[in-house]
Amino acid sequence: MRITVVGGGVVGLLTAVECVRAPGVNRVDLVDAGPIPSPTATSNDRLRVVRALHRGEPALTSAAAQAHAGWLEVESVIGSRFYHPAGALTAMPEQNVAGELAVLTTGGARAWGLSPADLTGRYPWIRFPPGSGAVLEATAGVVLADHALVAVARWLGNRPQVRLHPHQRVVEVTQHDDGGIIRFADGRTRTADRVVVATGPWSRELVPAAVASDLTLHRQSVLTYRPQTAGMPAVLGLGPAGDAWLMPAPAHSDASLRLSAASACRSAGAMTDRVTPDRWREHLIGVFTDVLPGFDPAAVVDCFDGFYLSERTRGGPLLASYGAGAVWAYAACGGMSFKFAPQIARALADRAVGSTPRPTGLDAVDRPRFLAAAGKE
Repeated sequence: MRITVVGGGVVGLLTAVECVRAPGVNRVDLVDAGPIPSPTATSNDRLRVVRALHRGEPALTSAAAQAHAGWLEVESVIGSRFYHPAGALTAMPEQNVAGELAVLTTGGARAWGLSPADLTGRYPWIRFPPGSGAVLEATAGVVLADHALVAVARWLGNRPQVRLHPHQRVVEVTQHDDGGIIRFADGRTRTADRVVVATGPWSRELVPAAVASDLTLHRQSVLTYRPQTAGMPAVLGLGPAGDAWLMPAPAHSDASLRLSAASACRSAGAMTDRVTPDRWREHLIGVFTDVLPGFDPAAVVDCFDGFYLSERTRGGPLLASYGAGAVWAYAACGGMSFKFAPQIARALADRAVGSTPRPTGLDAVDRPRFLAAAGKE
């Protein structure tokens, strides 16, 4: 079987890995419009958090509880270290801690609750919302995302059945009777038994109109901040709205602290540059001036914007297939694909090779949309 994966971000790369490992696959082609791994992919960042707790969403928390083991397995397969289990701390009203902790531990995660006094004693340099307790996850951590993508691409490049095709822009993916057809910007075409499309925020350009119309493009601003405390976990649930977060670098890393908030995410008409407008930079500085006592705006070393797609009504990921399963399009990530990427990649590879897909716990992935043909449902 010949499989072509379009997209050099984390989902595309890991799907190619899973296809290589699947029985009966004798050729895997990985295509991207830029270098592989793609430096413009949403997933190509310095730091990404892998955590389980999603407040008020027990099904999503249970699914995410498997992400920790998923990334450890990726490291084992690739033979490189890029995942650092540093923990994750989620602040919330103290009365909610017991319930959220119960969901988390039932899902298999190691975690414990912290009282307001615990927070004050352990993290005096953070100003938590009044009355906050927290849940601290031990089975959580930080992925050095750019290191991970390079390591996975190198692993793929060393496999004899893999062909990497950088700087090959795909403009159309359709199906034919025996598989999928990929058309490139220069007019060339390539056929494969199965095609997996995982092009992140560029997916709207390649998927059928019936899918593209249900996708919303989002733009998120992030600060990078030089001071940080060694060995601290990722911290979420900060600020008056409880929507701000900070992401630390692992010990011995040269990466800076990442700071952002859901309030710095907004819909966008199109992907443009990644330069953060002044108003959004100042907005985040205002948020963290309240969150971090002694916050110094002069220590903000950078600010950048990223893009991602989400499904319009539910705000999460979207998986669609057409051509009787010849083409699978992971069309929207919902902003959380990185942590779930090992699980998503396994499910995509299973579907591509015709195996029973291993469940991810993500409804949109486990129950994909089936289109009879491109443009028709």
